[in-house]
Amino acid sequence: MTTHVTPGPSGTALVIGEALVDVVLNEGAEPQEIPGGSPANVALGLARLGRDAELDCWIGKDLRGLAVRAHLEASGVRLTPGSDEAERTSTAQASIGADGAATYLFDLDWNPPFPELTSDQAPVLVHTGSIAAILAPGTDTVRRTLETYRASSTICYDPNARPQLMGEPDQARRTVEDLVSLSDLVKCSNEDIEWLYSVDSSSDEALEKVLQIWLDLGAALVVVTRGKRGALALSASGVRIEVPADPSVVVADTVGAGDSFMGGLEDGLWSEGLVGAGQREALRAIDAETLERVVRHAAAIADITVSRAGANPPTRAELAEA
Repeated sequence: MTTHVTPGPSGTALVIGEALVDVVLNEGAEPQEIPGGSPANVALGLARLGRDAELDCWIGKDLRGLAVRAHLEASGVRLTPGSDEAERTSTAQASIGADGAATYLFDLDWNPPFPELTSDQAPVLVHTGSIAAILAPGTDTVRRTLETYRASSTICYDPNARPQLMGEPDQARRTVEDLVSLSDLVKCSNEDIEWLYSVDSSSDEALEKVLQIWLDLGAALVVVTRGKRGALALSASGVRIEVPADPSVVVADTVGAGDSFMGGLEDGLWSEGLVGAGQREALRAIDAETLERVVRHAAAIADITVSRAGANPPTRAELAEA
């Protein structure tokens, strides 16, 4: 048996955000209930890659909540104490189109406890994003968590815009930019930027103007995924790289694709020793070769996820075999 060593320093990733049940609707098929939630998917992806991952979420002790817990714990994700005290477990109805793309309708409750870690050490990485970072009252807990761990941890944020839940773009943009100002790594999609800033998402010039705003707010590294045009990344030190999409990938559906890409970025930076206390300036000064290696790593992980149904990120062994 081949042993796949997890590269990089030891430590824990703390993820704060929603865990829920995706009710997946494919035309002509019975609905499927699959545990999901963007931050939960990131925690799952990191754990499958061999990282120590802890999730602060808000699920119930109902059947759906038990299914979510079992799904996460089966891959090694730990839930922080109090994460299962919601009255019910939230759901997201995911309708899958002919092209494999998913559209969502949400039924959410988001009021998590401030995370009490099971580890005695501060996490080397803290991730948040999506609905959890915007939806009251939990958004206040999210912000306080980032503020608490910013001195000791690399802060990672994925806006993952959900227009149905985030109100008007102007209002959401203020919250997003506030969280960007606390973050080191920010990843988004071109659709996120289009909705938040009312720009043409097919224009790299327009996308880069927004990414530069986020760098000016204090982010060290910003990455945008552009569908079939691949990913674009900029650093605070002026490095710019593009990684094209792999045209050979056959898409089953896009559920969890962005979350897998985000987890891949975090895992890649972890492998390069660019997470944790004292690494903020090193991350800001990342060189082009390292940045491209990290983004290609993230893209490879996302490619595996989209090639199979649901938010099903690969293990490190599967990634090595691919």
